Amino acid sequence: MEPLAAKIIYFVGYWLANFVIRAPYIKSHQRVPIRSKLKDRVDHALFLAVGVGGFLIPLLYVFTPLLSFADYSLPLWVGVTATVLLLAGDWLFWRAHKDLGTNWSPTLEIRDQHRLVTQGIYAHIRHPMYSSIWLLVLAQAMILPNYLAGFTGLIPFALLYFLRVGKEEQMMLAEFGAEYEQYLQRTGRLLPKF
Repeated sequence: MEPLAAKIIYFVGYWLANFVIRAPYIKSHQRVPIRSKLKDRVDHALFLAVGVGGFLIPLLYVFTPLLSFADYSLPLWVGVTATVLLLAGDWLFWRAHKDLGTNWSPTLEIRDQHRLVTQGIYAHIRHPMYSSIWLLVLAQAMILPNYLAGFTGLIPFALLYFLRVGKEEQMMLAEFGAEYEQYLQRTGRLLPKF
């Protein structure tokens, strides 16, 4: 895949996820009062690192030649596979937001009138938003033929995921008790349970 095509595909996929899919939920999220919050400095730092690695550095690569020293070439099939992952990630990102509605939060928070969402994609996967972001950072690594811009989203997101998902599940157990325990038994964390 040509570098310009890869840059355009990445930018469009990223723009869809953050400005078309997520932006309306950010506005509605801010209107619902928070009842409890589990946010520490580590979570905040990792969230910031994901933004820098998954947004700023790739955009620097897309719009400037500053990172061209770290370029390499990829076969076309890798770019095509990455495009499929990007589209799947964007779709799953949209579906997770749509099914969560006002229950979505970018941080570890319980909102007023928060309910356990178990329909739609959540009937099969407990954390489809994390699944979608895994797809998006893998697509970033595969579609951007640059050692820096391609991989800077993957490592911070992996750290965020592994340090955060356990806390999130404990928070949900504390909030929803037996209902969440039953939900744990019938769903997979990132993929449907077979």
